[in-house]
Amino acid sequence: MKILAISDIVVPELSDRIDVRRFRDADLILSCGDLPPEYLSAIREKLDVPLFYVRGNHDIRYRSAPPVGCLNIHQRRVVFNGLWFMGLEGSRWYNGGPIQYRDYQMRRMIWCMLPGLWFGGGVDIVVTHAPPRHINDAEDRCHRGFKSFIKLIARFKPRYFIHGHIHAHFTDPSQRVTQVGDTQVINAFAWHLLEVDHG
Repeated sequence: MKILAISDIVVPELSDRIDVRRFRDADLILSCGDLPPEYLSAIREKLDVPLFYVRGNHDIRYRSAPPVGCLNIHQRRVVFNGLWFMGLEGSRWYNGGPIQYRDYQMRRMIWCMLPGLWFGGGVDIVVTHAPPRHINDAEDRCHRGFKSFIKLIARFKPRYFIHGHIHAHFTDPSQRVTQVGDTQVINAFAWHLLEVDHG
């Protein structure tokens, strides 16, 4: 299965000049936040595959104008093609915005999901806006990752943890990936096409 992960910046490859043939093998789109809702709606329509998303810290318009035909998976656990996904929106608190959380708040959100994770067979792919603390994050208050994500990875060992929020430019796809135990932590900034097997 191929997954197109997107985040943080509108790119020509996926906007007006999209070459559908380039992404025709994508089975699912994951948005890690901070993208205009119209952009998500258009990509989902052009590629004609499901799109799951979490909101980033700048996605305040989603409440009144959510992306059409897309599924918000914040604090939800959903299955697609035999793989379990869960989502957690927002960034660390830095100026009191509506999609910013302190670490104890994020930890509480994860706690609320624990029964489904324990009794439902865990999770294969975690989709977030912010990264885990000290993994692909930065030291300014806005771009620090969540410590609670480290515990989530250690406890449930998802195959992939896909995030946005950290703007970086990569010359090779491998530069996006940090291996943490059994989990690949992937920065989806701009876009990244990921091939996932069902094993």
